[in-house]
Amino acid sequence: MKDGKLCIGIIGAGNIAQTAHIPNYKKQKDVEIIGVCDFNFDRAKEVAGKFDIKYVSNNFQDIINIEEIDAVSICTPNSSHAEIAIAAANAKKHILCEKPMAMNVKEAEEMCKAAKDNNIIFMMGFVNRFRAESKLIKTLADAGKFGEIYYAKTGWMRRRGTPLGWFTDLSKSGGGPVIDIGVHVIDLTWYFMGKPKPISVSAATYSKIGNYQTKGVGRWVALDADNIVFETEDSASGFIRFENGASMTFDVSWAINGKDTGVYSYIFGTKAGASLNPLMIYGEEENYLMDSAPVIKPEDSFANQIEHFIECIREGKEPIAPAEDGLEVQKMLNGIYESAKLGREVML
Repeated sequence: MKDGKLCIGIIGAGNIAQTAHIPNYKKQKDVEIIGVCDFNFDRAKEVAGKFDIKYVSNNFQDIINIEEIDAVSICTPNSSHAEIAIAAANAKKHILCEKPMAMNVKEAEEMCKAAKDNNIIFMMGFVNRFRAESKLIKTLADAGKFGEIYYAKTGWMRRRGTPLGWFTDLSKSGGGPVIDIGVHVIDLTWYFMGKPKPISVSAATYSKIGNYQTKGVGRWVALDADNIVFETEDSASGFIRFENGASMTFDVSWAINGKDTGVYSYIFGTKAGASLNPLMIYGEEENYLMDSAPVIKPEDSFANQIEHFIECIREGKEPIAPAEDGLEVQKMLNGIYESAKLGREVML
């Protein structure tokens, strides 16, 4: 840090960088974004001009090599997370990495090792942990209000919501809705459960709808959508077992002939249970069943995430979503794909 100011580099200048990372770094006191890169140099220059960023490049190594930079946000497609994170860690830069951590478990392990060897802060972009509702449920869980959390179910079902662009290119994404939106709900629910060690997965994936031409439906398009391929699943379901005897079921889809659900997460404990959306607590009072709806003020989860990352760097404390959590979630994600491919339960 120079004169108490944290200097940030943005690696990848796409949607998530422009709408979430950069604006929220800009809100932080004594924080300055001084470098941005993107393989599309015109895009990098446009973003640098839009947000008044000094250094611009089409090579991530150029940003990492800037001495003044203290930390980087990795906002690139999944296939490049490992290479960039390892290089950044070796350059002693703190890291906020978008989800999922990597393409596979081996890459995630190497990223964890690089972060540990270089004693840097490595935080995963598990942004749903920073929702106001999530913070309340986690607080109650940690206080023992739910007792032993032994079962959970979670999911995110889109009726028609397959993105166009690199997301459906296996070489860049590593998977479809499981690794794109499933990562959010699986991670969040596992976090509520106390992060028990996952030991096995039984799952199925389906590719039945593909590049639909449904009328009257909006389509989210990635900034890089010049080579459209559809190589991923469009829905999946499964069952995860944990070492402590607890279990979780999940359902996710980009496209399925069913109702849109939004993000949902239910946890079931020996004393009480909870629902994320809608936010409800299910328990007993004086031997009567009692449902309660906590009153909370909505919060910007991305703003909370960036603020926490900066706080961890300044105070040298472990993030709410450390690299090790990214590795455990990666094991579950890749276990889902392996189980689906083999048609049987797999051990993690």
